[in-house]
Amino acid sequence: MQRTLKSNATFDGLGLHGGTPVRMVVKPAPAGHGIVFRRTDVAMAHALVPARWDAVVQSRLCTLVQNEAGVQVSTIEHVMAALSGCAVHNALIEIDGPEVPILDGSAVPFVEGFLEAGITGQDAVVLAIRVLRPIEVREGEALARLEPADNLEMDFSIDFAEAAIGQQQKTMTLANGAFVRELSDSRTFCRQADVDAMRANGLALGGTVENAVVFDGDRVLSPGGLRHSDEPVRHKMLDAMGDLFLAGAPILGRYTGVRAGHALTNKLLRALFAAPDAWTMVEVGEQTGCKLPGVGVHAADLPSRL
Repeated sequence: MQRTLKSNATFDGLGLHGGTPVRMVVKPAPAGHGIVFRRTDVAMAHALVPARWDAVVQSRLCTLVQNEAGVQVSTIEHVMAALSGCAVHNALIEIDGPEVPILDGSAVPFVEGFLEAGITGQDAVVLAIRVLRPIEVREGEALARLEPADNLEMDFSIDFAEAAIGQQQKTMTLANGAFVRELSDSRTFCRQADVDAMRANGLALGGTVENAVVFDGDRVLSPGGLRHSDEPVRHKMLDAMGDLFLAGAPILGRYTGVRAGHALTNKLLRALFAAPDAWTMVEVGEQTGCKLPGVGVHAADLPSRL
């Protein structure tokens, strides 16, 4: 069955790039509604922005969606990952600015908020996108691929010159609460040189070593160090989880990312939906449904934040 929140979940914080305070309220929505943002600071006629792959517009540093009136919401990937990882299919997200709050740089504050608000089933069948044949897109040394699998699986690898990151690879089946347990608390990351360059250009004004893992060569500058020894690749998987949920339904398939980012994952979804023989929409039965990301998630799945 489809799922939504039992009550509102409210999040207050700064936008990562603009550095301005924002309030976001994730509200229950009826079955079949999907995930939709509503900008409360613009006229109602132009306020709704769908969280869908075909509403994504080019952005260097995050996932950004835009409606036909040009109204935008940016940095949506972490809240989308949390919705996917908690199996919340329907929600109205009211936000009073153009950017989702960064909070601690991971998805775990959103997961905590959703579990506190409660998640409830709805009398409607879940539809999922079953991948029928491989689809792959490349840009230089980066690639993203979808291929058939019974559940959502993910294989991601990264390679950075910084000694504190280096080469990392991780493979997971994202059934049940795996996202919440293994990925949700992994934070966005960057190099100190990147932070300096972005701030010189008026970006990352809300970024600190408290809401991003900052690397400088072989050093981790963020207090407390890493939450996982391979936190960067886990965060890349978190981002991909959120970007894939913009398909509009859960995906039954294996995603492979090699140095992939937001833009390449969106390019992959566009390639998938441009190939009608590569996918089909299926009703999710009980056997498959119990293995979807987020089904059966509860507070005990949350990683320790001590």
